[in-house]
Amino acid sequence: MYSVTDRVLVLGSGFAGLWAALGAARRLDELGVSPDAVEVVVISAQPFHDIRVRNYEADISACRIPLDDVLEPAGVQHVVGDVTGIDTAARTVSLADGTTYGFDRLVLAVGSEVVRPSLPGLLEFGFDVDTYDAAQRLQDHLRTLAGCVGDPTAATAVVVGAGLTGIETACELPDIMRTAFGGDVTPHVVLIDHNPYVGSNMGESARPVIEKALADNGVEAMTGVRVATVDRTGITLSSGEVLPAATVVWCAGMRANPLTAQLGVERDGLGRVPVDDYLRVIGVPGVFAAGDVAAARMDDEHLSVMSCQHSRPMGRYAGYNVISDLCGEPLLPLRIPWYVTVLDLGPAGAVYTEGWDRHVVADGEQAKITKRVINTQRIYPPLDRDRTALLAAAAPTLQTAPARGE
Repeated sequence: MYSVTDRVLVLGSGFAGLWAALGAARRLDELGVSPDAVEVVVISAQPFHDIRVRNYEADISACRIPLDDVLEPAGVQHVVGDVTGIDTAARTVSLADGTTYGFDRLVLAVGSEVVRPSLPGLLEFGFDVDTYDAAQRLQDHLRTLAGCVGDPTAATAVVVGAGLTGIETACELPDIMRTAFGGDVTPHVVLIDHNPYVGSNMGESARPVIEKALADNGVEAMTGVRVATVDRTGITLSSGEVLPAATVVWCAGMRANPLTAQLGVERDGLGRVPVDDYLRVIGVPGVFAAGDVAAARMDDEHLSVMSCQHSRPMGRYAGYNVISDLCGEPLLPLRIPWYVTVLDLGPAGAVYTEGWDRHVVADGEQAKITKRVINTQRIYPPLDRDRTALLAAAAPTLQTAPARGE
C-alpha cells in the first residue's frame, strides 16, 4: 500500500506532464487518499505549461500558462529545476543545482526537442519555434529587421524542414513579416526539404492541398536539397547554391529528450522508451512514461506519434495508472482507435485528414474552423483555478475526434 512518505514525481510540464500530474491528483481524490499520505510533485525547467504546438502563430501571448494556476488548485506541488540525472535503482532524481529528490513512482514526460545537426553556423545564426522562448526570439529578430527594408535579404526567410511544423511556420511567416516590417514590403519565404516533395509524412491525398496553399501564401518550395552551412547572410545548399536570407528557421525533425537514455532500456529511432498498454516503461519497475518520450501502441499496428493528440491522453492514463500502481489498484490500458491530423495552412486555411493513411476529409476554411477550436479550446486545461473542473478534465477517458468545421 502507501505510506506518509510516498512521493510520485512527474518530470515535465508539457501536455503529457501536466495531464499526468492532474490525472494522478484525480486518482488520489477518487480513492480518497489524503494529500498528506501521497504527494505528487512536478519538476520542470519552467514555471509554465506552454501550448507548444501554437509557437508558429503570430500571436503567442495566450500560449504560456502559469503552472500555479492549474497545479496548485489540484494539490500538486511544483519544483522549477533542470533534471540532470535519473537513478532508477536508487529511485532518485538529481537536478542541476545539486538537489536530489527520491520517488516511489516516476512519470517521465520531458517531451522532445528539435533535432539540431552539427551544421556550420546553425547554432549561431539559426532560429526555431521549438519552445515559447525560441519562438519569441524569432519574432524579436524579425522586428529588428524592420529598419533594413532596403536590403532584399532582410525580407527573405528560409524554413528548413517541410514536415508539419515547417509547413505551418512557412505559411504563417509572410503575414508575421509583413506585420513586423510594415509598409509595402513583400516577404520572400522559402521552404526547403531533402525529400522530393513537401509534407512527405502527410500522404498523397493531402499533398495537392498543401502545395496549393503554399503557392497561395506566396511560399516557394525547394525540395530534394539539403542545407550545408548557415551564416548571417543566408544558407549554402548541398548543391552549392547560395540562398541569401536574413532569417533561417530550423524545423527539421524531432527527437525525444536525451534523459530517456538514463532509464537503461533500448530506445527506438526517435529516442523513445518502450511502454506497455498501461504506460509502464518495459523493464523498469515503478517508472511510467508518457508523451513524446514514450513509444506506446495506439492499436495493433501503429505506435504513438509525437503530438499533443497522443500526449494528452497518454498523460491522463499515466497519471491514473501510476497512482493505481502505487495503491495496489487495477490499471487501465490505453488504446486510441482513431487518428487525425489537422494541419494549419495560414491564410489558405487548413487541411484535415483521417486515418493513418491521412485521407483528406476537409480543407480550406472548413478545416481552419476545426484547427482554431483545437488550438484555442480543445488542448487547454481549465484556466479558472477550479479544482473540480481540473480533476474532471483529467479523467482517463478518450475524446472523440475533432468535429469537422464546427
